[in-house]
Amino acid sequence: MEAFVSSVFSIAFTEIGDKTQLLALFLATRFSQKNAIVAGMFVATLLNHLFSAVIGVGLAQTVSPDALKWAVSLSFIAVGAWLLLPGRQNDLDCRWLKYGAFGATTILFFIAEIGDKTQVATMLMAAKYQEMFWVITGSVIGLLLANVPVVYLGETLIKRLPAQTVRIGACVLFCALGVFTLLGSGIALK
Repeated sequence: MEAFVSSVFSIAFTEIGDKTQLLALFLATRFSQKNAIVAGMFVATLLNHLFSAVIGVGLAQTVSPDALKWAVSLSFIAVGAWLLLPGRQNDLDCRWLKYGAFGATTILFFIAEIGDKTQVATMLMAAKYQEMFWVITGSVIGLLLANVPVVYLGETLIKRLPAQTVRIGACVLFCALGVFTLLGSGIALK
C-alpha cells in the first residue's frame, strides 16, 4: 500500500504546472467533450506508465540491490531538482485534433508523457517498490487528480494554484524520498 500512496502523491505533485496540464487546458478549450478528454488521458497514461513500471521492475531485478539503492536515491534527488526547472511549453501539432477529443487526447498525452518527469518518477517508484500494480494504479490516479480538474475547471483553477510553491513542495518530496532511500529508513528499498 505504501507504493500506491507514494505513487499517487508523488505523481500528483509532480504533474502540477507540468506541460501535460497545459495540454489538458489546451484540449479542454478545443473540445466540448470533457469526458472523452479524461478517458483519453486515462488510456494514454495507463499505457505510458505501464511501460515505465515494467522497465523499473526489470531494472530492480537485474541490478544489484546496493547499485539500485544508489541509482534510485540519486534519481529521486535528480527528479526533485528537475522539478525546479520551469516547464517548456511545446508547440502542439494540431494535426492530431482531427481525431476528435478522445483520439487527440490519447495520442498527444502519450507523446507528451514520453521522457516526462512523471514517466521517470513512475519508473523509479516501480524500481523502488517492485509492486507494478500499485505503482501503476497510483501513478495514473495521481496524474488524473492533477489534470482532471484542469479539464473541467480550466483557466480559473490554473490562475489560483501557486504552481511555483507546489513545484518546490514536489522537489522537497522527491529529494526526501532520495535521502530516505539512501539512508535505509522505513521507506527504503526492500
